[in-house]
Amino acid sequence: MHRLAVALALTGGFAYGQGRGAPLIDILAQELTRNFQALKAKGDPAPYFIAYSAVESQTDAVSASMGALLRSNQSRDRYFDCSVRVGTPQFDNYHLADGDRAHFSRATGLPLDDISGPVRRIVWKETDRVYQAAAQRLIRIKTRTQMKAEPAETSDDFSAEAPVAATEPAPAYNFPREKWEARLRKLSSAFNEYPGILNSAISVTSQRDNKIFVNTEGTRLQHGWTMSRVTLSVRGKASDGQDLSLFDSFEAADPSRLPSDETLRAAVSSLAERFTKLQRAPNADPYVGPAILSGRAAAVFFHEIFGHRIEGHRQKDEAEGQTFAKRVGTPILPAFLSVVFDATKRRQDSTDLMGTYRYDDEGVRARRVTLVDNGVLKEFLMSRTPIPGFPKSNGHGRKEIGQEVVSRQSNLFVETATRVTDRELRAKLIDEVKKQNKPYGLYFDQVTGGFTTTGRRGLQAFTVIPLVVYRVFPDGRPDELVRGVDIVGTPLTSFDKILAASDQPQVFNGYCGAESGNVPVSAISPALLISEIETQRKANPGDRPPFLPRPTETGDGL
Repeated sequence: MHRLAVALALTGGFAYGQGRGAPLIDILAQELTRNFQALKAKGDPAPYFIAYSAVESQTDAVSASMGALLRSNQSRDRYFDCSVRVGTPQFDNYHLADGDRAHFSRATGLPLDDISGPVRRIVWKETDRVYQAAAQRLIRIKTRTQMKAEPAETSDDFSAEAPVAATEPAPAYNFPREKWEARLRKLSSAFNEYPGILNSAISVTSQRDNKIFVNTEGTRLQHGWTMSRVTLSVRGKASDGQDLSLFDSFEAADPSRLPSDETLRAAVSSLAERFTKLQRAPNADPYVGPAILSGRAAAVFFHEIFGHRIEGHRQKDEAEGQTFAKRVGTPILPAFLSVVFDATKRRQDSTDLMGTYRYDDEGVRARRVTLVDNGVLKEFLMSRTPIPGFPKSNGHGRKEIGQEVVSRQSNLFVETATRVTDRELRAKLIDEVKKQNKPYGLYFDQVTGGFTTTGRRGLQAFTVIPLVVYRVFPDGRPDELVRGVDIVGTPLTSFDKILAASDQPQVFNGYCGAESGNVPVSAISPALLISEIETQRKANPGDRPPFLPRPTETGDGL
């Protein structure tokens, strides 16, 4: 199962430790050469490839609730992991066998100081551990595959890629934590005016992730990214006990570009007012019929039902549903839609994108990749794991430190050749409601994320989790806010029902969780009109709202 969620954001460059001696990239490169030569001479089986990764993160986090500070801290960590490949690029220890995916990496702490001795001892021990595990797995899977029938189509286990050398200077990082403490105390106190809100918080997180990557092909990389994010969240209950929540967020690559107090105060008021209305809204009934997904909702929709199924490694895994494995060169979307992934794009209008990077986690340069062109599938998101017909990476090998790389999403763009205004899109929705003789259509304004299953043994389905949904009536009555709705469906059927797109793209930033851990992603889409969408009711725990009266500032609460 793969899950997309709102997340506290990230980006950066490299800030070296304050120790003595050579920079970390030189220490890692020297130890890589030493270990590779020793294992080539003595190892049986011998390695043909080794890669080292190091990530140094500096994070500042401040949060407040009801005028009081909840957390204020700063952390700095450095982690290491390595990949060792034994055998040949055609068949190695990462070979997929019976759905058994190899996992050798783990996040191992490194000293923050660039002192050669302590760093090299940790790297040496990890390399030895991973090599022994890699050699054992290669022997085991060779035996296993000899007892199995050969698949109809085969591909190598590892692709050849040109080495890359790039050393980027560390970007400036200056987060005024004490100023944000005072700001969040004041801003968070405004939620006290709304008694229906049971939990509220305003948080800011600023992080710099700095990466070093070296391998035995000659790649030597030093790069990173920074991002800051303000998140507003409120939670409570409806009168029937249903749990309710809303959020808002603002991202910026530099904390100096985060919103002003005036903008944040307006966001607090807007969020609280919308939540109060949501508590009074009726519970929605299950529904099948026409709907509009706002740009943000459509972005999550595409991330879940399309993005995961287009990741390259799923096309060679017999345990996966392989929805699109045989569809290259055929239409899979309406002809007016294209889908592009572009990790090199840093911003959409005024919004910084979380899925941006210069090099992926296998040292391959990021690039713009058109997966669907005018409705026709052209290729897949590729790491250095080849699949039939696609022997090379296109810069989408990604992972969280301590995980193994697989092909993952970056910045997803839904592009449309024909556009209508929001007013025209709404008119088309009402026409579709009348055509289908439905009492109303739906407008999905805000979502919080979703999840999907892609495995062959499970149901090929998805769920998108809306927060703000309206009924749109064909007779001109005002839209009605409703609650308790989840979007559900199956992918191929859903694609066929997209009728039109607006001319205003919107951004969803968040984290995507899958086999290689949590990675930051963005999805950008115009609003979409869909002829038929299915919803179901959310589970309701049935717990009553608080029985005791809320305390007042004087403490009596009576």
